[in-house]
Amino acid sequence: MNIRQGYVFSFEDALKIQPQSRLEKIINTLDLKPVLTKLNKPDNKSGPKPYPEYAMLNALIAMRLENMNGFTQLVERLKFDAYLRYVCGFEIFGITPSVATFSRFYARLVEEDCLELIFSSLVNQAEEMGLLDLTAVAIDSTKVEAYEKAVPNKKIIQDGKSANWGIKSDTNGNPIKWFGYKLHIVTDVKSGLPIALKVTPASNTDASVVEELLELTAENTHSRIYYYLMDSGYDQHSVYSLIRDKYQAQAIIPLNNRSAKQPKAGLDWDGTPICSAGYRMVYWGYYNGENKFRCPHVLGKCDCPFGSAWCSESNYGMVVKTKVKDDPRLFCIPHRGTANWQKFYNLRTYSERCFSRFKENLGLETGLTIRKIKKVEAHAYLCAITMIAAVIAVNQGSTTKSSAA
Repeated sequence: MNIRQGYVFSFEDALKIQPQSRLEKIINTLDLKPVLTKLNKPDNKSGPKPYPEYAMLNALIAMRLENMNGFTQLVERLKFDAYLRYVCGFEIFGITPSVATFSRFYARLVEEDCLELIFSSLVNQAEEMGLLDLTAVAIDSTKVEAYEKAVPNKKIIQDGKSANWGIKSDTNGNPIKWFGYKLHIVTDVKSGLPIALKVTPASNTDASVVEELLELTAENTHSRIYYYLMDSGYDQHSVYSLIRDKYQAQAIIPLNNRSAKQPKAGLDWDGTPICSAGYRMVYWGYYNGENKFRCPHVLGKCDCPFGSAWCSESNYGMVVKTKVKDDPRLFCIPHRGTANWQKFYNLRTYSERCFSRFKENLGLETGLTIRKIKKVEAHAYLCAITMIAAVIAVNQGSTTKSSAA
């Protein structure tokens, strides 16, 4: 299965649009009707007329697009930037919302799961436009430092929702410790766009979130996914079996042999069969769920003192086949370590690019001025919504120009 590599204008292309028109183009891609229906509930309270929900939502998108540091900076921008007020949908000469107003509105969005609804709608739109390939997706996590003050381990409430201490290795293998959360993301490897996400306390293992991420991915997309790309932190039997049995797909994960004492009898560490003379057999392709291996002596990969007749009377040499269903963790298609396997695994870096955009361009950590896990997850959804809407906007613009030409 090959990844289709048609060109897609990226998030960086969207950032090159003039700032004034950029926000307007992005806002125009959002279908807020389902969300506004949920938010526009009858309210019998007396008092000042509330601000339009669509304008408040647009302002939150603008906050992330402009990488603002929280509601305070957003309120200041709205006060002195008439164009921003106009594009968001506020009255140009009216009073702008306060920090407290935005905070209450944000809490409503979290309570009603509105941002998840917008995100799912945008993923569907991107898929329909052909911006997503979905033949293969990458799954990974990144640290998110909490806005609240760090506390000792013994004072942390272990409820699965509160911020706590986490540790993971960076790209050079150095340990990184932080207090806060983990953002887990499923990323399309053609566009680099997120298609599912989840925020957990920092101490949660990566593998413990895979099942929920796969369910979210299935809800947000319609295409069949053939390959799920992950690093060795996800190397667990349960992950391989889930992906194979429930989703009829292949997990591409490097083996983590730190706790293994020795490989299985007749096999090398990576699942390659060992011939009776002790040589690694040569991978010879796959068919119908089986990997095929041939005699290394016949293929000129070694000079066996016993010759090929030691193992087989055929001139073709001995053949050994391994079936993925026998051990989904040890055996995979394509065979682990081959050029095809490595080609897929290298695509996993798209998740790192996605995290980089979240942090450098959308303020995943610098713009995080809220507490509690549900609000942190909503903040991550705002980053994802902004990114997808920006890519849709720039690709819609290119399509329009091509049609006009």
